Amino acid sequence: MAKVKTVKILTFTLPNKVGQLAAVSELLGGAGVSISAIRAADAGAHAEFQLAVKNPAKAKKALTPLGVEVKESDALCIEMPNKSGRLHKVAKKLAEAGVNIHSTWGTAFTGKTASCVLATSDDKKAIAALKK
Repeated sequence: MAKVKTVKILTFTLPNKVGQLAAVSELLGGAGVSISAIRAADAGAHAEFQLAVKNPAKAKKALTPLGVEVKESDALCIEMPNKSGRLHKVAKKLAEAGVNIHSTWGTAFTGKTASCVLATSDDKKAIAALKK
């Protein structure tokens, strides 16, 4: 039904001003860090960034010039067919397993696969539920 794997998420906030995404992407690109997924959102005077990266230590070092605290956490990356109702099936399985979803973001603009990043209350339980 869906492929699931654990990913590392880096979370940090920056002042909400023009050019912040350009600054973040320049630092990471210059360090050779690939961004697997990104979420950035306006939070009033600040902008909150969440990045899925393969090498969090390298990414944290690259972001040092920003002078911000970068928090690292685990999340799940779920790949599923890009078809109606697939996200519902994933969400229902997690709900039935008693797993709370703290946040999620994803994309399915083109192609046959949709991807979602989910921060959950219990990744191990979520993985087990999705493998059933």
